[in-house]
Amino acid sequence: MADKQKVLIINGSPRSNGNTSIEVREMENVFRESEVEAEIVRIGHMNVRGCIACGHCYEAGKCVFDDVVNELALKFEKADGLVVASPVYYASANATLVACLDRLFYSTHFDKTMKVGASVVCARRGGCSAAFDELNKYFTISNMPIASSQYWNSIHGREPGQAEMDEEGKQTMRVLARNMVFLMKSIALGREQFGLPETEERVSTHFIR
Repeated sequence: MADKQKVLIINGSPRSNGNTSIEVREMENVFRESEVEAEIVRIGHMNVRGCIACGHCYEAGKCVFDDVVNELALKFEKADGLVVASPVYYASANATLVACLDRLFYSTHFDKTMKVGASVVCARRGGCSAAFDELNKYFTISNMPIASSQYWNSIHGREPGQAEMDEEGKQTMRVLARNMVFLMKSIALGREQFGLPETEERVSTHFIR
């Protein structure tokens, strides 16, 4: 494990210094204390369109829409862990973030096995667990273990800065980051000694045959 481990953090909030940024910063501080390189990319203010299922990525190796998604793909491939953070809109993740993740995971064909994933969400009151579940599905379809914390990964606040008062939420983020660091280091050691899990030829079926 000579190389410094890396975490890519994608912040889906359109606000540059909103409550979602507070939970992300709690994690970033732990990563840096643990000598893990953390890079935050905020995409909530960008014009990110959704996937159109054109199949171009299977020919070109990248998305046909050459925007921040293709930039994130290069960072994601080099990262040992991925954190996705979102404000909650109608019990769902930010639509810009969802569009980004749909294209990012679909257009990248590198092996994501054993990259550690974590999602964090922020709401005034409700909808956190639904958005949290939604985001975790990107990891579970990609052979990515999910880091957990002492509670579901959420923080609360409405006006900018209010999340600073959510001491439990901030602690949840710190515990999550420490658990994520432990998982990434453990996986790196396991890879050196045992290698990655054995793979099988992929079987794809649908409801017709």
